[in-house]
Amino acid sequence: MSDVSVTVYTREDCHLCEEAVETIERVADDEGVAVALDLVDVDSDPELQAEYGERVPYVFVDGSPAFKYHVDERRLREKLRG
Repeated sequence: MSDVSVTVYTREDCHLCEEAVETIERVADDEGVAVALDLVDVDSDPELQAEYGERVPYVFVDGSPAFKYHVDERRLREKLRG
């Protein structure tokens, strides 16, 4: 089975972003699912900054929007189990 692709749009000094990443890593570990975690700093690109603004963290699972601001553990478990 291939890794589940998880992209988190984030920014520096964002405590909600840190919580989201910790939740994703913990739940993936609990479920025994390998995730390919990609962290994208929205402040590194003016287009991303304009698109996401303060709406971070914004999480995509396998290319589909999944969570904004907070990662719901139960829903993440369902998504990782496929």
